[in-house]
Amino acid sequence: MTKYDFTTIPNRLDHNSVKWQEIKENPHKLPLWVADMDFLTLPEIKQSIHDYADYGVYGYAYVEEDLIKSIQNWEKNQHQYDFSKEALILVEGVVPGIGLAIQALTKENDAVLINTPVPPFARTVKLNNRKLIENKLMEKNGEFLIDFEVFEKEIVENSVKLYILCNPHNPGGRVWTKEELIKLGQICKKHNVIVVSDEIHQDLTLFGHQHQTFNTLSEDFKDFSVVLSSATKSFNIAGVKCAYAIIENQDLREKYLQRRLANNQQEISTLGMLATKVAYENGNEWLNELKNVLEKNITYIESELHQKTKIKVMKPQGTYLIWLDFSEYQLEDKVLDEKLAEEAGVILNKGISFGKAGQAHARLNAAAPFSLIEEASKRLVETFKI
Repeated sequence: MTKYDFTTIPNRLDHNSVKWQEIKENPHKLPLWVADMDFLTLPEIKQSIHDYADYGVYGYAYVEEDLIKSIQNWEKNQHQYDFSKEALILVEGVVPGIGLAIQALTKENDAVLINTPVPPFARTVKLNNRKLIENKLMEKNGEFLIDFEVFEKEIVENSVKLYILCNPHNPGGRVWTKEELIKLGQICKKHNVIVVSDEIHQDLTLFGHQHQTFNTLSEDFKDFSVVLSSATKSFNIAGVKCAYAIIENQDLREKYLQRRLANNQQEISTLGMLATKVAYENGNEWLNELKNVLEKNITYIESELHQKTKIKVMKPQGTYLIWLDFSEYQLEDKVLDEKLAEEAGVILNKGISFGKAGQAHARLNAAAPFSLIEEASKRLVETFKI
């Protein structure tokens, strides 16, 4: 018996949804791409926003102590990470937070390393005039792995100053193990590389996997790290704009704060702060039910495509995103995208948008009511059947 509604399909066509705007001219298509969810959010969040709207005055707001405490309690209770309030810095989003770290902690033309495939990290590095180093992930037994020898070699050869870690990984859904993260941290410490850890999917670990916050693995790691996270992915509130950085090293923190002020990014959405506080104070039960729904959806998609097509499914250990490999069909990327959108009527993220490693791939968002997942699976099977 579930307490919350994960079956209603919200009508998002009239609400400026990036995800759904693609189908305005063709409502037959199913958009399963942009990384937000087609679920109604936690009712308490909705009610709190209603109450705020009813008040009628929407001026500047400061960061209240209760919000700080709610973030600290969530991180401590969910991820065993205990830190002082001084270490916490609010930002408008995790990707903007990554941009701030690059600007504050590196100089122009410094080398910044990312693992590929990965979301818009490359764009952020390039637009800030840093040298992009792409460390390609290995694929083995249906999951991504890091070649630590190559990783270290690329750091040394390029004098890398900053490494952006995606943990859990998007688009592969890999939840990095404690041993893997310690090894990464030790290599970065050895070569004086700052680690920026994007942990926005930390609450969405699935199938028994456990997230490891980078800063909890070693006291030493706190000296050269920026951990970024948010309630927005977990509770489907991306539009309210609120995330946070945890920076325990005082020197790094002061540089980060200085850059945030220089960019005039110190003002955070009032709705974002409100929704984050309510989510972290009231959302644990909702989140647990959500994860059960996601596991059901992912398992269904994996089974259908494995049995009835030649599409290789990388089953995520975390996130609600599924990395699909269409290599067996030997289609050029443009042809694959057209086949998905026009023949299957399913809009997915283009694999190539995650870097060269994404060729012949696509990313499917499984965070939708099962009826949509069932229909999307049916269309993919019909189009790519064996």
